[in-house]
Amino acid sequence: MSQKPNVLILGGLNTTTRPLATFLVPLQGDRLVGHLRIADKFSVAPPTTYLGYEFQKVLQQRDVEYKQANLTVASTVASLFDPPEGKDPYSYVFDFSGEMRHDRTEMIHITSTFNVSRLIGLEAAKRKVKVYVRAQPPFYTSPDKGSHNEKEDIKPVGAIGIWWHETLRALAAIEDLNLVILRYGYVYGPYITNGILPTVITVAAVYGQMKKPMKTLWGPGKNPMNSVHSDDVAGSLWAAANWMASLGRKEANVLAGEEILFHNDKKNLAEVAGVPPYDKKIIAPVFNIVDDSNLTLAKAGETVAAVFGTTHEFYNMAMTTMAKFKLDDVVEEVNEHHVGKWTEMLQASNPPIQNCPLTAYMDTNSLAKHNLAYNNTKIKEVVQYKLKRPQFTQELLKDIVDKFKADGVWPILDGQ
Repeated sequence: MSQKPNVLILGGLNTTTRPLATFLVPLQGDRLVGHLRIADKFSVAPPTTYLGYEFQKVLQQRDVEYKQANLTVASTVASLFDPPEGKDPYSYVFDFSGEMRHDRTEMIHITSTFNVSRLIGLEAAKRKVKVYVRAQPPFYTSPDKGSHNEKEDIKPVGAIGIWWHETLRALAAIEDLNLVILRYGYVYGPYITNGILPTVITVAAVYGQMKKPMKTLWGPGKNPMNSVHSDDVAGSLWAAANWMASLGRKEANVLAGEEILFHNDKKNLAEVAGVPPYDKKIIAPVFNIVDDSNLTLAKAGETVAAVFGTTHEFYNMAMTTMAKFKLDDVVEEVNEHHVGKWTEMLQASNPPIQNCPLTAYMDTNSLAKHNLAYNNTKIKEVVQYKLKRPQFTQELLKDIVDKFKADGVWPILDGQ
């Protein structure tokens, strides 16, 4: 094999793929890989999802290849593992596949998340890849006090959480798959548009422009919402991959294996192919990756609001009580205060912005009460990963906005 591994990234073009690819093939400095192939359902020419300036430049680099592909088809998945002629086999596989929208049906989550990832995992085991990294979004809820390590049994949220979690069990049950799992917190960073924090940043900009306080539910907001910068998502994925490559699954399980417990409906054992038995003990290496800021809703609101020259407050008890029982009824009332203004800001921008990947609309998931508190000690000690962006700061948020402006997707208004 060549000195630098050939890498295959599947799925996640609108989430985790772009920061990882930019990390592996930086626009300045030495690249970390030989050949890089990325495949997902989206088109990149013309783009059918937001790509961002840096990733578009990555796609133009030598030995970087993008394939638009339907990952639900087994033969298509198999073909993606075949390297270009004259290239070594892919030894590192990053699996970011899966449905990210909470409002999809359970069948879509089964088809687009569970079935797809299992197809990829089975093919990777067949090809005997050295490393298979599965990224796990923050579709869990944890107790609101303290931070929680990888051994603790935290609960997946909704159908999306259940099937992303079940995917981990199915992958871990595949024999000889050199699997390592990274569970990350709420992601923010340059060119990141998917998730709660990018929406909060957008909403804060609106209230800053209106010179009004940004209000959120769930006062006093002490519930944890642990964050992680996209630089650390990419860096930790690569560090975990190299860690696994030096060990193999058996030894990795000894050093970092955790039991992945059943959190599904037992009827799915018979109805969905590939779901492991509920009482089967399934072990795989698992790592949490969050920063050191111990972010809470209140701290996030205060920090983001300050970037745009405003303050952060909470709705009154009546609104919070209504949200506990009828969150759907509250959603529209909350959004009417800012969604229209964001549209006005885009139109008033110099030049006007016709196609913006960011939204100020806060859906029920964005407005729901979240508790996610991960302990990040294990990845620091076992993998020896050192955080690049340990704190959630105004400076990092300003950098995000500046890069969106340079990319032409953030409003540039008079006086700014």
